[in-house]
Amino acid sequence: MTTQLRDLLVETLQAGRVDGLHAAVAVRGGQTLLEYYGAGEDFAWGTSLGTVEFGPETLHDVRSVTKSVTALLYGIALGEGRVPHPAEPLLRQFREYSDLAADPERARLTVEHALMMSLGLEWREDIPYNSPANAEIAMELAPDRYRYVLERPILQPPGARWSYCGGATALLGRLIADGTGRPLPQYGRAALFEPLGIHSFEWMAGADGVASAASGLRLAPRDLARLGELVLAEGAWDGRQIVPASWIRAMLQPRLHTDWGARYGYHWYLETIAGHRLVAGMGNGGQRLIVLPDLDLSVAITAGNYDNPDQWRTPVTLLEQVIFPATR
Repeated sequence: MTTQLRDLLVETLQAGRVDGLHAAVAVRGGQTLLEYYGAGEDFAWGTSLGTVEFGPETLHDVRSVTKSVTALLYGIALGEGRVPHPAEPLLRQFREYSDLAADPERARLTVEHALMMSLGLEWREDIPYNSPANAEIAMELAPDRYRYVLERPILQPPGARWSYCGGATALLGRLIADGTGRPLPQYGRAALFEPLGIHSFEWMAGADGVASAASGLRLAPRDLARLGELVLAEGAWDGRQIVPASWIRAMLQPRLHTDWGARYGYHWYLETIAGHRLVAGMGNGGQRLIVLPDLDLSVAITAGNYDNPDQWRTPVTLLEQVIFPATR
């Protein structure tokens, strides 16, 4: 870390402008630009871990950044011919729900609608995650999580608008597991993590033992940043094409607008910040995997601002007031 970067970070921390920051790793052109570890109360989903002293090997919830990792896995499995093409009808992949497939409106759903979070089904996650009124929690409590998602009331035509939906990711996780014949963590380890040299991770599961494709991953920040480097390299790593480059390009193509104006691809957010193109996976509490292609920069941020409406401020401040000035 340069003296300039260290001074900017210390000043920003002391001024309280990045409250709740647990760790940050920024890698530019394969070289570590920033590596910071702090301390604070942390949680694994809703279970308090107490005050944690974070370090290079400390695993951290990445929450909904998991969704973006699941999209990478879908691309790998698609390249292997193990999962359906995005244009394929979604309910055709869930043959046990023939009653739902008989509904002509639901029959219009495709895998791409799940990838774009545009299923058009009723789904609310703007309720605290400790409430069964939150759709993701209700899905976890349901006797059949996939039926729970697919039988939600239809609010609008599929593809019409983006609507945040962890259930869409759960469906993708099921397609990956079915197509590869392996649970999501096992396939993730073999197809993505081990080829990248990521040997330590956790993938938390619900009460039914199914790993959460939407929010279950725990990773060390260094390894999270490595996933960003993979995206920068269009899926290539150490001379091997891990994710098809065509999938990376498709995944990061802007398709719909989010409620706050960002664009959305296949489970990745697409924005512009300080004049730089930004693609990101985002998770509750301030978890971020940020990729800035024009700067050749991958940034992993973990934080403890869970359910805080201003949780976005810490990663944005870290970028704008610490990392960007050090790249000029």
